[in-house]
Amino acid sequence: MIALIQRVSTAKVEVEGKLVGEIGRGLLAFIAVEPDDGEAQVERMLMRLLGYRVFEDADGRMNRSLHEIAGGLLLVSQFTLAADTKKGMRPSFTSAAPPEAGRRWFERLVERARAAHSVVETGRFGANMQVSLINDGPVTFWLQAR
Repeated sequence: MIALIQRVSTAKVEVEGKLVGEIGRGLLAFIAVEPDDGEAQVERMLMRLLGYRVFEDADGRMNRSLHEIAGGLLLVSQFTLAADTKKGMRPSFTSAAPPEAGRRWFERLVERARAAHSVVETGRFGANMQVSLINDGPVTFWLQAR
């Protein structure tokens, strides 16, 4: 499972002109499911999303987690993060999970996140989404749970 996370002041997702998810201060996480992902990867990714220290403490150091600041978490499925871009001029998506598995494990991540954290919003799996954000920093990290 792959996550591209961005520390945001605000972020929102719209589908067909309708707001489907929105957070204030927190993390926007684009999520890709890989073919061998399962429960272990969901748990590891959730632990990293909630515990990764990317928010500033009183001394201005990135030393506080999303969980510690009680920030929002916006989860957006994005299979293109798993693309193989090593050769040619067109990405290959054979390294991404098939849509059924991608949906299953993405929805499991959302379910576990909502059980563990107070503010969790999502995009819509498989939809053409418009994502707006204000990246705070900018701070962006690529995480992987294997």
